[in-house]
Amino acid sequence: MTISNPTRQNVTRYRLIAVVAAALSLIAAVGFSFVPQQALAASLTRVTNFGTNPTGLNMYVYAPDRLAARPALLVMVHYCTGSASAVHNGGGRDYVSAADRYGYVIVYPEATREGHCFDVSTQNALRRNGGSDSTGIMSMVSYARQRYNVDPSRIVVSGISSGAMMTNVLAAEYPDVFSAASAFAGVPAGCFATTDGSMWNSQCSGGNLQKTPQQWGDQARAMYPGYTGGYPRMQLWHGTNDTTLAYPNFAEELDQWTNLHGVSRTPTSTDQPQSGWTRTRYGATGVVEGISAQGVGHDVPTAGMVGRAITFLGLDRPSTDPTTTTTTTTTTTTTTTPPPSQGCSVKAAVTAWNTGLTETITITNTSSTAVNGWSLQFALPGGQTITGGWSATYSPASGQVTASNVSYNAQIQPSAQVSIGLQATHTGNSGTASGFTLNGVQCAVA
Repeated sequence: MTISNPTRQNVTRYRLIAVVAAALSLIAAVGFSFVPQQALAASLTRVTNFGTNPTGLNMYVYAPDRLAARPALLVMVHYCTGSASAVHNGGGRDYVSAADRYGYVIVYPEATREGHCFDVSTQNALRRNGGSDSTGIMSMVSYARQRYNVDPSRIVVSGISSGAMMTNVLAAEYPDVFSAASAFAGVPAGCFATTDGSMWNSQCSGGNLQKTPQQWGDQARAMYPGYTGGYPRMQLWHGTNDTTLAYPNFAEELDQWTNLHGVSRTPTSTDQPQSGWTRTRYGATGVVEGISAQGVGHDVPTAGMVGRAITFLGLDRPSTDPTTTTTTTTTTTTTTTPPPSQGCSVKAAVTAWNTGLTETITITNTSSTAVNGWSLQFALPGGQTITGGWSATYSPASGQVTASNVSYNAQIQPSAQVSIGLQATHTGNSGTASGFTLNGVQCAVA
């Protein structure tokens, strides 16, 4: 696919963003850090021949010296005019310090076209496996998963500006891969769509493209037709003085992601992480989180707040084996609050290929009482064996399985939903699980 070169006006925009990026790198170099800077053997390493790469992206990896046995994976996406090295040493440096501390892997896609922006505009870019940048990025994810024994339940994505736009797109196109996302100064998935081969949408960048939550949600769902499972937890950041990707895009992103999660657009909580910064959370478990930075421009990541993104993405917790139930999980299970009889329903959907599959399971609390801590029991069809999972711990890997909550989704409010998922091999029977019981109570099948 050939993508037209940016116009002179757009090149001017890219140069303006480059100035912002330079300032971002300078400020971040002296800003917040998780651990004292020290000489480490680990370094940013380029990877070639990592798989399908239709737009010629570069791939870089940072694997810390002390890598967790089953590490999380962060995909960190740079801004326009940026590079893997620039974001690694600049606006994304706090992610690197945290990787040294917690042992997770960072993959850096690098755009190589003129302007170094990621394609979030063309028809190919805005559909799953469409053959543009997102396809190459997912090849990088697949490579890293195998190379570093990545925990498939802890694959997350974050990005700045153009990278934030790509973060929204990746989370919409591959909701069965990413468990969480954090986008700094972006726009809704699909907002930058164009029909003339251009990669700049002035109506969107100016904050003048406004839709209903349902319309935004439908636009994202169209990127993965037929998918009925849950979507990644989403954290959105925006400065009120952003003149590159205007502040109204923040509200449009919140509209899109609350709709995708099926939660109210009315916040369940509001606080101030620091003076002038307002954080709103949506849904009973805070599956969508928005941070509005008063008086801040397009360089919102430089304000020393990346640590909160690290926590939201779950990168600051120890690695766990998703197929192992720990003593702590067992203790939690015995102290759960069961729903009343007939107080739950479950919807399961499978996407299968050759000898593998992924299954998304959505649990709905149909009772009038909140569930605080849960275990879902179900039976896998014969020949299926779990190889990984997300949003729950699973044990054993086959037969009669128990999925138990993780820290961020332990509570299910009345009428609320929790989506979990697993990846498995099969020997021919790729059917859905059956016989669902929640905390010992049989659930209806939706």
